[in-house]
Amino acid sequence: MADKVRIGIIGAGDIFRSRHFPGLAKVDEAEVVAICNRSKESGQAIAGEFGLSPDIMTDPDALLAREDVDAVMIGTWPYKHCPFVLDSLDAGKHTFVQARMAMNLAEAKSMYANAKEKGLVTQICPSPMAMKGDWFVQRLIREGYLGDIYQVYTRSFNGSSCDPSVPLHWRQIGRYSGLNALNMGILVEIVQRWAGCMKTVAAQAATFIKERQLEGEEGTGPVERPDAVHIMGEMQNGAQAAFLFSSVARFGVSPQVELYGSEGTLIYKLDSDEILGAKAGDSGLAKLQIPADEVREWTVEADFVNAINGGPQGDTSFEAGVNYMEFTEAVFRSVERNATVNLPLVD
Repeated sequence: MADKVRIGIIGAGDIFRSRHFPGLAKVDEAEVVAICNRSKESGQAIAGEFGLSPDIMTDPDALLAREDVDAVMIGTWPYKHCPFVLDSLDAGKHTFVQARMAMNLAEAKSMYANAKEKGLVTQICPSPMAMKGDWFVQRLIREGYLGDIYQVYTRSFNGSSCDPSVPLHWRQIGRYSGLNALNMGILVEIVQRWAGCMKTVAAQAATFIKERQLEGEEGTGPVERPDAVHIMGEMQNGAQAAFLFSSVARFGVSPQVELYGSEGTLIYKLDSDEILGAKAGDSGLAKLQIPADEVREWTVEADFVNAINGGPQGDTSFEAGVNYMEFTEAVFRSVERNATVNLPLVD
């Protein structure tokens, strides 16, 4: 390998603008050598915005065939994640992909199996939500702050879909988003890291605005992913869990994860990174200060490059991705069947 990890990007869009290019700029051991977008104009525009001088391409196969690319970062919509990841691994490239991992569980398992077979570094973009206090919360749970976890409640209510005149978004179209809905996966990823995976899932979903104007086109299209999803079930550790998601909740309360146990309570307010906690004997909930040495910063790009250079696996692994994609698929199976679904799922 060259002195620097040479990175090729397929699908450089908003997430690269807001997260990855600023992150890569801090990594001396990395160099962006190629950007592949649908058009050369969009690739040139984003490269110029960040003062980069990579080769601008429109053929992903040509990028993957390049010998001067050591690693590939994929920023496309979920419908392209699996084929591009498999092709990247087959080409011998270390591979980073956006969340959500894939369209469905079958794709996620295929990606994970291929990664294990190839022995290359793979990473999914982790959730930025709750990142600041992630290590702190994990330590508190590990040290017994909660005791035995009895109940886990996760809620995310907002009004982003209330206006029926807002055009159809790609996340509401099944052929682009797969079985992913709302911000379900991104929050479940956090819960699974803190409290473990689910044993059973019983879900209901609703689509209140069933048609929307097509973006930049005449006519309307069907909204194929729900405006609201309510999920209940039992976790593998025996705790009860409930997940409530809605994009049609005007003035909805801020999203949070609540954990209740035999010895204490933790509530993480996701918008503000405020953590409330109390233990048995306390008079009530109080704000917990995240210790300075446990504040987790956004180092996603550095983690990926460091892993390629022999360091530890960065968050989030393909294994973790398979876990939340299994949850996602279980939710859709439960909605379809109007029944409780047991995990792990049977193919």
